[in-house]
Amino acid sequence: MEHQAERVQPLVDTLQRPLRDLRISVTDRCNFRCRYCMPEEMFGSNFRFLPQDKLLTIDEITRITMIFVSLGVSKVRITGGEPLLNKEIAEIIRRISHIEGVNDLAITTNGSLLKQNARALKDAGLKRLTVSLDSLNDERFGKLNGRGFSAQHVLEGIEAAANEGLTVKINMVVQKGINDQDIIPMARYFKERGHTLRFIEYMDVGNSNGWNVGHVISNKCIMQTIHEKMPLEPVESNYYGEVATRYRYQGSNEEIGFISSVSQAFCHSCTRARLSAEGHLYTCLFAAEKVDLLGSIRSGATDNEIMSIISGVWKMRQDRYSDTRRDQTSQRVKVEMSRIGG
Repeated sequence: MEHQAERVQPLVDTLQRPLRDLRISVTDRCNFRCRYCMPEEMFGSNFRFLPQDKLLTIDEITRITMIFVSLGVSKVRITGGEPLLNKEIAEIIRRISHIEGVNDLAITTNGSLLKQNARALKDAGLKRLTVSLDSLNDERFGKLNGRGFSAQHVLEGIEAAANEGLTVKINMVVQKGINDQDIIPMARYFKERGHTLRFIEYMDVGNSNGWNVGHVISNKCIMQTIHEKMPLEPVESNYYGEVATRYRYQGSNEEIGFISSVSQAFCHSCTRARLSAEGHLYTCLFAAEKVDLLGSIRSGATDNEIMSIISGVWKMRQDRYSDTRRDQTSQRVKVEMSRIGG
């Protein structure tokens, strides 16, 4: 493809955090209605999702990714909504996997469509993926996802992906009084099958999930609960900016992780930029402001002009919402997670 910008020195923001990760939403639609992301009462049958002509095309996704790579990005994650609802997902993966400088390409999915797509994703060049799963109990999981999807169906998708040779991690969002009884069953299940499970503290993403700090169970408590049943030991981080604190079960190589955005914020090392399905650049999961890259592209901006826009935004970046959460007012408007994929 002709749109290849010249690579420059990696960018750093006002807190000296480099730009290394890009998360790209390829759809704002999802077939789940999880309460912490797209609650049914807010995203019901009358909700108006983005029309096709407002979404990034494959060529635009590829072009923007190449520009980000020229600015220092080496890790790309495809998100949604639910990315497997995009019928061109395999081609998107194939295109990005062939961009020189992309050293790590992953996808985050709810797993509901994974079983029938695992081989195509593998053939397209995907190496690893993350599946969101909050319970092994079908009834409880059906209520959590708001659409009655069974946990067993997602588990079959996970195994299909693993059988294709894909590395699979599982993310579990824990909510007090909702699915905290599933902590040990989830840990045991995925330890036995050799998949890394990561616990994510319930966060105040977006504006519609009814978040209350009283619903949060700290990962320190979760870790202690697991450690009492299955002793853990710490593992060194893989790289600067890794969001999960890593542990392994003593006497094994099987790992478990904890993402603690509420109780132990990691803003100081955040290296992630986020691109929404309609081509808006966000510099934080809890961002209130955006920059319209797609509008610039469709107005005829060159690669260098887009590069200058991104550079200017990142150099001025000072986001650290989780560090300053206590100082934020309850009226602060944030982007919905369904738009930028978490």
